[in-house]
Amino acid sequence: MPPESAIVQRTLEMLVLKALSLAPMHGWGIGQRIDQLSRGAFQVQQGSLYPALLRMRRHGWIKSEWRVTENNRRARYYLLTAAGRRQLGTETAAWEKASEAVNAFLRTTTLEANT
Repeated sequence: MPPESAIVQRTLEMLVLKALSLAPMHGWGIGQRIDQLSRGAFQVQQGSLYPALLRMRRHGWIKSEWRVTENNRRARYYLLTAAGRRQLGTETAAWEKASEAVNAFLRTTTLEANT
């Protein structure tokens, strides 16, 4: 997997874990919550979301169960596990460290880079 894909995949997983830390949700609801909380900056396509959910289930970060939606339809709901909470903490810390590094890099001026 190219490094760019790994970054995008980890970011998506972090966003999904965060969304599920707020409440159990079905897949469509997860995508909507990410869109809502990011104020439209992250619009997750179903073709990316469901493989991510499957990966996270295999890692034991989330589990799923069938429930009835508010529209009286059966849907698979995803829930965060204890391992998922720990992973969310790990991913959040890594994100904060990386974003601080990128911000410091972008603030660097030519003069500072030469010293």
